[in-house]
Amino acid sequence: MVLQQQWDSEVYQGQFGEFTITDSDRVGVIVYRTSLMIAALSFAIGSGLVLWQLDNPTILTALTPLYGLFCVALGVSLATIHIYLAPLHRLLQLFWGIGTIAAGWFAIQSSEPLALFVYNQPVTLFGIGFVFVALTGIYFKEAFCFNRFETKLLTPLVPVLLLGHLVNMLPATAEQVLLGLWTVLFLVFAVRKAMQPIPPDIGDKSVFAYLKQQRAAQS
Repeated sequence: MVLQQQWDSEVYQGQFGEFTITDSDRVGVIVYRTSLMIAALSFAIGSGLVLWQLDNPTILTALTPLYGLFCVALGVSLATIHIYLAPLHRLLQLFWGIGTIAAGWFAIQSSEPLALFVYNQPVTLFGIGFVFVALTGIYFKEAFCFNRFETKLLTPLVPVLLLGHLVNMLPATAEQVLLGLWTVLFLVFAVRKAMQPIPPDIGDKSVFAYLKQQRAAQS
């Protein structure tokens, strides 16, 4: 109780005035980081299964619910992440929605496991790939705000792998290496986020308040 009072009473100096960090702010950050960790773990398990036994029908079938869990967790992350530019935030959420709906449609329509269908039909990345555009947006935001080496690598790595597969420019071995690297860096990112102090993830609340006032004035 004393610790919570200290949190609520601590005043920070922002660019456009003073602000405090509430218990609700901290819960939001914890939810963001927890969902990121779930997304990273489900992605890592799925990638590990693919790299281990890609031709196993049982594993291919299991990848669909794992991908569903990844999408749900990523959606929660995008709902709780702090991004100053509201249009960018909404755009990333829109990308996630398009990619998730596309994945659901492919999973229902295809007679084969989702992962196999997408791998054999690279053109499906024009739909399902929007999920990874949204994920790359998170990587870019974290690289820009916190100068993290893993997100600096992930920001170009993800589009290189997906676009390389789309246009059939990468050999299978290169795709496996890039997927493995993506998995490791994603886990590193999620673990480092879990250990980071909470206030930096909340950001300068005076900026959010100022931008909100600007939008209200324009409307």
